[in-house]
Amino acid sequence: MKYFVVDAFAEKVFEGNPAGVCIMIDWISDELMQKIAIENNLSESAFAVNEGAHYGLRWFTPGGEINLCGHATLATAFIILNYYEKQLETVKFNTISGELTVTKQDDLYELDFPSVPSEEISVTDEMISSLGIVPKETYLNRDLVFVLDSEEDVKNVSPDFAQLERLPEGLGVCVTARGSEFDFVSRAFFPKLKVNEDPVTGSLHCSLIPFWAKRLGKKEMVARQLSSRGGTLYCKHEDTRVKMAGSAVLYSVAELKIEI
Repeated sequence: MKYFVVDAFAEKVFEGNPAGVCIMIDWISDELMQKIAIENNLSESAFAVNEGAHYGLRWFTPGGEINLCGHATLATAFIILNYYEKQLETVKFNTISGELTVTKQDDLYELDFPSVPSEEISVTDEMISSLGIVPKETYLNRDLVFVLDSEEDVKNVSPDFAQLERLPEGLGVCVTARGSEFDFVSRAFFPKLKVNEDPVTGSLHCSLIPFWAKRLGKKEMVARQLSSRGGTLYCKHEDTRVKMAGSAVLYSVAELKIEI
């Protein structure tokens, strides 16, 4: 099997979020996809199969399959549009989260994803202890979202990953605040999926974009994820959909030697 690694939401290698990509002729077993994801040891490995008008797409972390992943979708679209179907400007994916599209716009790739609402909840002592800081507000969707006072707080937060993993609420944990250079900033942690800090997380922005659009009174925003690698997302809020665009860079091409 051919195997690509793409740095998504990155302008050069070693930035953004690396994703493994396998474009396959037919589906392989869930067990084998999971083993490949564990062996790759990236936050996400994407598996896609051409099904005619669209590609089937699934995402696996080292800790299991996930329902939505932005950076691995961008990475998969980058490979398809640049190495498999160069005549296309848009690729459609059939996924567990419905139909997703990615459109090439010069050097950017724009993702069209579902908007995810968030419900405000009360902060618990366990949450405060695991974060090491008291959030201004706390929300829950698939993930826990903590709104902090400042960009500096987001940069400096140093959570206890073992405690985060034990929190009963949420799959991942996000901290976010209004930005200075950017409209809003964030960081993301997924110890429950064996990923302590995720460098750039498209799926989190499905909830962050509508949240900050309402808070800032803006339909279009530029966001920055403040991991050590960092990544920039060009965001739009469109009612029940969100769009986020970023660039991508090919890091490696390899062959996986697997008996199927």
